[in-house]
Amino acid sequence: MSTSIYTFFKRRDEIRGRFSFDQFYTLVIIYLTVMTGFGIFYFLLSQQGIPLLDEGHLLGTSQWDRLGHAIYFSGVTLMTIGYGDITPIGIGKFIALFESMIGYVLPAAFFVRVLQDYRK
Repeated sequence: MSTSIYTFFKRRDEIRGRFSFDQFYTLVIIYLTVMTGFGIFYFLLSQQGIPLLDEGHLLGTSQWDRLGHAIYFSGVTLMTIGYGDITPIGIGKFIALFESMIGYVLPAAFFVRVLQDYRK
């Protein structure tokens, strides 16, 4: 850990050469877009009466509550945290599985891109 701190403060120019803030911001925007997109997808499917989550989390009192629960579940799934407070059921399991796979692939793609840019 001390080596990392030393490297960060003493060798900033070399670090900047390897790390692209533009690519990092792009990764964050992609994560937010995927999270919001899947959240809206969960929300819209629940509006059609398709059960996706247990305990009726998408059957809340208001539209905003339901949308909030859907985006929260999407974020927890995408980041593969899985708190366990909301569990997918039915077709929601497969959608959540696909979303979590995207959550694993995005950082790997980001790393490969940074590595390719560094080698150029």
